[in-house]
Amino acid sequence: MSSIFIGIPLIIFVLFVLPIWLWLHYNSRNSNQNQLDQNEVQRLAERVQHMQARIKTLEDILDAEHPDWRQS
Repeated sequence: MSSIFIGIPLIIFVLFVLPIWLWLHYNSRNSNQNQLDQNEVQRLAERVQHMQARIKTLEDILDAEHPDWRQS
């Protein structure tokens, strides 16, 4: 008799509550991860632009001081 009092709520929990709970948990987790990815992409794009400017400056300096540096 006591197993019925434990078994029925456990079955209801496993069949109805647990799937909804897991779906909501992983849905919100993926949403947060997507937002972090967007921020990371933006930060990396800014760093790429900064590095391109630095490389251009270094190439200009090398072109002025050693015009044939690209051949060697």
